[in-house]
Amino acid sequence: MSIGLLTLHLRIPGCSSLKEKRSRIKPLLARLHREFNVSSAEVDFLDAWQETLIACAVVSNDARQNQRLLQQIIDWVERDWPDVEVIAEVLEMI
Repeated sequence: MSIGLLTLHLRIPGCSSLKEKRSRIKPLLARLHREFNVSSAEVDFLDAWQETLIACAVVSNDARQNQRLLQQIIDWVERDWPDVEVIAEVLEMI
């Protein structure tokens, strides 16, 4: 069994409230689940208006498949979500 964990540190420019931030993060989390069938959540910077840390987790019996899937998520966020900026990403295999 292999567990893949991806953390994305994102900047969300132009947010002026936590309500606005959550309204921009919620669709991203829903699409991650729908498009990639991964578990995802906002795990840090909960009180910061323009930053967030998103974690995505996937479990399977193939570590290479997990790594490919999580790399696709990074590419997808950078390509399809132009209103967020990826500051850092950490990909871990357990």
